[in-house]
Amino acid sequence: MSNPGGYTMGNGTLRNHQKQSCTSQDEKHTSNGAVKEEAQQNGNSHLYAKTIETFEEPPLYALVTTYMGYGIATLFGHLRDFLRKSGIEKCNAAVERKEQKHFVPLYQDFENFYTRNLYMRIRDTWSRSLCSAPGPFFDIMERVSDDYNWTFRFTGKIIKDVINIGSYNFLGLTNKYDESMRTVKHVLETYGVGIASTRQEMGTLDKHKELEDLLAKFLNVEAAMIFGMGFATNSTNIPVLVGKGCLIVSDELNHASIILGARLSGATIRTFKHNNMQCLEKLLRDAVIYGQPRTGRAWRKILILVEGVYSMEGSIVNLPEVVALKKKYKAYLYVDEAHSIGCVGPTGRGVRDHFGLDPEDIDVYMGTFTKSFGASGGYIAGKKDLVDYLRINSHSAVYAASMSPTVVEQIIRSLKLLMGLDGTTEGLQRIQQLSKNIKYFRDRLKKMGFIIYGNDHSPIVPILLYHPCKVAAFARHMLEKKIGVVVVGFPATPLAEGRARFCLSSSHTQQTLDTVLEAISELGDLLALKYSRQRKT
Repeated sequence: MSNPGGYTMGNGTLRNHQKQSCTSQDEKHTSNGAVKEEAQQNGNSHLYAKTIETFEEPPLYALVTTYMGYGIATLFGHLRDFLRKSGIEKCNAAVERKEQKHFVPLYQDFENFYTRNLYMRIRDTWSRSLCSAPGPFFDIMERVSDDYNWTFRFTGKIIKDVINIGSYNFLGLTNKYDESMRTVKHVLETYGVGIASTRQEMGTLDKHKELEDLLAKFLNVEAAMIFGMGFATNSTNIPVLVGKGCLIVSDELNHASIILGARLSGATIRTFKHNNMQCLEKLLRDAVIYGQPRTGRAWRKILILVEGVYSMEGSIVNLPEVVALKKKYKAYLYVDEAHSIGCVGPTGRGVRDHFGLDPEDIDVYMGTFTKSFGASGGYIAGKKDLVDYLRINSHSAVYAASMSPTVVEQIIRSLKLLMGLDGTTEGLQRIQQLSKNIKYFRDRLKKMGFIIYGNDHSPIVPILLYHPCKVAAFARHMLEKKIGVVVVGFPATPLAEGRARFCLSSSHTQQTLDTVLEAISELGDLLALKYSRQRKT
C-alpha cells in the first residue's frame, strides 16, 4: 500500500522550513514542566499523564550503518550515472530526450541524483493502486516493472483481501456501501454530484449550512466554515489571519500546508523544537521584549501554530502548556486537528477534549474531513467574528470549488454518529474500540522490542526502521503476507529516520491486529529491527 500523503516533500512534513530559532540542545522529548506542576497542585495527575511521550534514541551502530548505507548507495549511484552516460547501462526512461536538451532543469542536481539512484530502486513500495474501498481490507492491482522501477505495467491480477493497516480510516467509516449510507445515496440522487468550478457557481446550499451548524455544535464553538480541500484550508486561510508585522511561532514538525500558509502570509516565522515548551516560551518572551527586528515595535499579532496529532511522529501536542503560554504572552493559538478530530478524546472532539480544556482556550480550530469522517475537505471554526471575517476575505471562500453535497452528507452522517444523534451509541463504541486497539497494538510492539514514536493515545504508530534498504524490504515482505503498510523515508522524514507508519482503526479486530503483529515480529527478527533497549516486560 502507498502512503496516502505520498513520498514527496510537498505532501508530507517539511522539516527545517525556517532557520531554527531555539539553540537549546535538549534531547528530543516532550516538555511537561508547567503541566506537571499545575497537575500536582490541582490533583489532576491524569492531565500530566496524557502529555508524556517517548522518542527513544537508536543504538549507535544503527545510525552508523544507516549513514554507511546511504554512502555506499551514493558511490554506486555515481558509478551507474557514469555507465549510463557511457552507454553501457541502457535505461531509456533515464535518458534525456533530444527535445529536452536545452531546457532549464526543473530540479536541482542532488534531487535528480537522489531520484535516479536511490528512490527509483525502492519506488515500487509507494503509490500502489487500490481497486476497492479502503476498509479494514482492500484489493490492490498487481503491477510489475521491466526497467528497474522507472515505469510500471499492470498485470491484470488483483491481490484481494489485503489487511489495511495504513489508511487514516480511524473510525472505520470508509467502507463498502451499506444501509447506514442511505442518506448519502439520497442526497446524491437529489442534488447530483454537484461540483462547481467556484463557490459562486453553486452557492451555499442548505446542506452546507446544515453541516456548518452541526460542526459548530459538535466543537462547542460559535461558528464554523467548511472548505472543499483540507490542504487549502491551511494554505489559504493562514495568510488571511496574519501578515506583515505579525509573528508566527510554528512547531518544527508542522505539516506542509501550515508551512506554505505561513510563508504566503508574509509574516515573520520562528520555529520551536517539537513540543518543547522551554523553546516556545523563549521565543514568545523574546518577541514581547524585543519586538520587531530593526524597529523594535511591538508585533501586530503573535500566532502560535501547532497540530493536534503529528502524522509522522504519532505525537500529541502538549496543549495545556501551550494554552498556558498563549495566555501568559497574549498570543493567539491556531490548532490543526486534521489527524485528531473524530478519534482523540473521550467523545472524539480532538485534543481539547482529550485534555479536558475549555473551548475558548483555542482561538482558531482547523481540521479536515479526510480521516475520521471518511470524506474530504476541511473547516475553520471559532468565534463568529472570525468565521464572518474569513467568509469575506478567504481565497478559498471566493475562488475554490464548493464542496459536493454528497460529500457534505457523508460528513453530516459521521458527525451525527459521533454525537449520538442517529439514535444509537455506535459512535461512542467506535471511539472506545479505537482506544482499545491503540493500547493493545502499542503495548505489544513495545514488548517485542521495537522503537516506536509518539503518544500512547495516538492512533498513528511509527516503527523506526532507519536503513533505506530495510524500509523497502519491510514493505515488500508485508505485502507478500497480504498486509498493506505505509513506509516513509527521506525527504518526508530526516535522512536516518526511515519508518513504517501504522494507522489503527476501530474496524480492526484483535484477530486482525494479532495477524499484523505476528508478521511484524517475524520481520523484526529477519531484518534485525528490534533496536529498543527499553523493552517493556
